[in-house]
Formats: sequence, C-alpha cells, structure tokens
Amino acid sequence: MKVRQLAISDAYEFTPRQFPDHRGLFVAPFQESTLVEAVGHPMRLAQTNHSVSKRGTIRGVHFADTPPGQAKYVYCPSGALLDVIVDLRVGSPTFGRWEAVRLDSVEFRAVYLAEGLGHAFVALADDTAMSYLCSTGYNPAGEHGITPLDPELGLPWPTDIEPILSEKDTQAPTLAEARAAGLLPSYEACRAHYATLG
Repeated sequence: MKVRQLAISDAYEFTPRQFPDHRGLFVAPFQESTLVEAVGHPMRLAQTNHSVSKRGTIRGVHFADTPPGQAKYVYCPSGALLDVIVDLRVGSPTFGRWEAVRLDSVEFRAVYLAEGLGHAFVALADDTAMSYLCSTGYNPAGEHGITPLDPELGLPWPTDIEPILSEKDTQAPTLAEARAAGLLPSYEACRAHYATLG
C-alpha cells in the first residue's frame, strides 16, 4: 500500500494494491499495520458509517469537539467523489487550509484524518457510496459544521455540478463565525490528545 502524507499535518492518503483476476477484483482499502506506521498509533474503531449520494451532493464540513474528537478513515467503494479535509484547529500552522483527494471505485484510495480536522465531500456520480471508519460513536452534542460554501475557505467544488446540501449544512456558520463562537478545536488540545493514543 502506498502512503502519502497530505499538506495538512495528521492527514494521509492511502492507495492499496489491487489484485484482479478472471473472477473480478480484490482490494484491501484499510490495513491497520500501514496506518499505524504512518500515523504512529492504532485507530480505535467505534462506528462505521456508510452513505449513498446523488451527483452533486455535498456533505460537510463536519467536525467534533476534541477531545475526544473523531478520527475518520474514508474510502469510496462505488462511484466517485472529491474528498476534502480542512484544518479547523486554531493555532495550527495550516489553519484554514484544505486538501482534496479524489476517491473512487477505480483506485480505491482512502484518506485518514485525525481528530479536530474537518471533513466534507461532493459526489461526482449518482449512487456514489462512501464508507468510513470512525474512532468514536455519534455524539450529537459534540458535533459541529462549517458551511461548505464559505467563500473564505474557497473549497474546490466543481462548477459544472449543481450542489445539493442538507438544511443543516446550508445553515452552518462560516469558519470565521465558528471561530468567533469558540466552536473550533485548538491545535494544542488536539496535539495533546494525539499523544494519548499511542
């Protein structure tokens, strides 16, 4: 499996080997030993999530209070999507920056994002499936969002696709509003939390 550290610290891209034969294809999008080698600690698994989206659906930018936060390992078993990771950790050298990785059912790339980072994606095809492993379970009181259409963030949504958003994501605050309201995690608290995970 190939590993690439993204420009945002504590975020990685994983590209697994594929094994095609006359029956079809085998691939292992998640391999714990590779993740541990890259990240420096295992990922606790508390919940798996799966969504299916119409072309143009944007979900996110979502994040959770840290600690405990919610690390995610994300891949696309069917269809294609543009996955976006946003550094929402106040005090981080890359605060407010984003990375985008295409995930699809051709390359079966996956991304890992640590607690405190924001996550969003747009479906590039109808019936696009997204599967992700989560380090903590769903906690409505500790989960938040930033509007994915925040012009300050300037996320790379395709201009030829009409965006479809939930009411919750449409009404989410901008990055500046969330920061002013004290909703964003601090880089220092996130780093301290990561140190407990080894």
